[in-house]
Amino acid sequence: MSDVAAKVIEILKKNVRTPPHDISVDTKLLDLDIESLDLAVIVFDIEDTFGIEVPYNANEDIEEFSTVGSIIDEVQSLITATRKAA
Repeated sequence: MSDVAAKVIEILKKNVRTPPHDISVDTKLLDLDIESLDLAVIVFDIEDTFGIEVPYNANEDIEEFSTVGSIIDEVQSLITATRKAA
């Protein structure tokens, strides 16, 4: 598991109300029962942890993110884009 994946999973475990015992890249987001306030905290935590900016409308596009792995892929993409822009 990559460092990014491990950190994203750690952030999710810390911020979901009833985390399952094991969160993996294959865990479905619907199984995490993330509420809107929790989602905002998760996004802020991800931004702070990785030094990236998540687009403000990302929560509207949540349907695109069906698994934890899809979030990890997006974070990786944002990290790469941020590095290229620097």
